[in-house]
Amino acid sequence: METRIDFVQSLESDMSVNILTSLNDPVDVVRAGSVSNHWHHFVIMNGLSKQLCLRRFPQLSRIVQIIEPAWITTEANRVGSHNSSWDILKRDHYVYASLLHAITTLNTCRSECIGYAVSASSTDRFPGESVVNTLTTRDRYLGRPSYWSSKGHADPDASETLIYKLKADLCVISEISVQPFEAFFQPGKPIYSAKSVRFRFGHPKNSLDGNDILQVPLQQPADDKFIWTYTSEVYPMAQENRLQQFKLPEPVLCIGGYLQIELLGRVQRQHTDDLFYICVSHVKVTGGPLCPAFDIEILEPLGKFALKYNPEVLRWMLQSFSEDSNVSPMSSEEEMVQHVGVMGFLLQDYHVGVAPVVWDDDDEEMDDPGLF
Repeated sequence: METRIDFVQSLESDMSVNILTSLNDPVDVVRAGSVSNHWHHFVIMNGLSKQLCLRRFPQLSRIVQIIEPAWITTEANRVGSHNSSWDILKRDHYVYASLLHAITTLNTCRSECIGYAVSASSTDRFPGESVVNTLTTRDRYLGRPSYWSSKGHADPDASETLIYKLKADLCVISEISVQPFEAFFQPGKPIYSAKSVRFRFGHPKNSLDGNDILQVPLQQPADDKFIWTYTSEVYPMAQENRLQQFKLPEPVLCIGGYLQIELLGRVQRQHTDDLFYICVSHVKVTGGPLCPAFDIEILEPLGKFALKYNPEVLRWMLQSFSEDSNVSPMSSEEEMVQHVGVMGFLLQDYHVGVAPVVWDDDDEEMDDPGLF
């Protein structure tokens, strides 16, 4: 008869922890906690679900507090629990296991995650060449070219940055796509791409709140107003007029809800002034928001975070993901139309902080090709 040994009971605690922390799937951690009462106690006491979270998403190490809905805290206090060390460990176990489960589910139900444009480090002609133009999927908008353009620069190594607010303060991002702009109205149809691109995720500095961010000028740099908690590798960009997909090595948890796209170097001179430009026609961010089941609160002045968790909302979100898994996601443009209405979309009301741009009625074709 085969002899079986319960290594959790037979080995030293540290060795058992090392074995169980090799689990990569949150489902396996939950299953391990269901083997027996002893395993259940061991998994919770050693915070295995939290350790798995921190290993996969190091940004979570700055979370120092978990906030639950008031009704959970009230009920726990009524029955005399929720205050002991065991209750806190058990709560943390379920919260981090639920967070991993939600992240895993979102990775299979990805959608567009950009909320609105915040700023560009420079803009050649504002608002006609504003960063908000990168939110549309068309090369032309209301009969005009639709793109963002940097100011011209003599140095081909000069970089630019674009900053966007994501749809939630807590998102899982797997891929970012950028499409360089082809100036079809210029001789030779030059493509004003960057040499390479790099991405950062982060949150506003403690002294700023959401209302202050909305006042940031779209045509001016705002990089110093944010703390970036994740920086990607550098990806080469092709000088081609297509949506170029940059897949992150692993899904990244964006804490704070802001994305910076750093466009490194320039490849194309403009023939009229002999300066280098970077132009982008469209940006797309693929992933999924974890709000409102999970949210983040910045704890000033420490720069740490509190993780907000609502299990009832999470249950509803996971059910919705399951029901909608076979539904094709809408494009960002379709979502905008649905949100503000057809007339609002056509009048550019969806561009946060920008007044509608009024074009001439007879501008079906470009009268002046020199927009740069």
